[in-house]
Amino acid sequence: MVLRWPGSLTIAVAVFCGSLVLPAQTTRVQDLGIGKLLVARRDSLDPAFAETVILLVRYDRDGTVGLMINRRSNVPISRALQALKGTRGRSDPVYIGGPVDVQNVLALLRANTMPEGATSVSGKIYLVSTRLLLEKTLLGRSDPGEFRVYLGYCGWGPGQLENEVGRGFWHIFAGNADLVFDSEPDSLWSRQN
Repeated sequence: MVLRWPGSLTIAVAVFCGSLVLPAQTTRVQDLGIGKLLVARRDSLDPAFAETVILLVRYDRDGTVGLMINRRSNVPISRALQALKGTRGRSDPVYIGGPVDVQNVLALLRANTMPEGATSVSGKIYLVSTRLLLEKTLLGRSDPGEFRVYLGYCGWGPGQLENEVGRGFWHIFAGNADLVFDSEPDSLWSRQN
């Protein structure tokens, strides 16, 4: 299994903190950033993004990367990631992170301290970009309520997401752990829209 991040080998793990209620929404381009949530408009015309809630895990001049946090699959981690250490017996599902590079494996993790080798995203949100750290997390038997694995991601080139937000395609909210690890992710979009 190849684990890639745009431009390098990657697995992402993020850690969050917060409440189930999204703070006030905005559609201002200047409110975009790492750790923000994008919620698709009710009348979204793009079927790939219809009824999605996306957590931005990378946002810089080279582009933006996000993960759909409300697309749970029926495939268990043990089956989807058999080649990785620590997956045996994991019945928690993988999530569809987005339509780009579905061979790419990313993960989100809620933790009180920054894992060694991780990059801080926001507050207690961390991005991990190595296979080694993902396997270490899997071997540590992280609780499914605090750890989620995603296949694929959402990606935007420089200026592309800003253009979409400017045209009103997305609502922007502050992200938090309770939303990212919501026990009913399939209904998250309808509860926020």
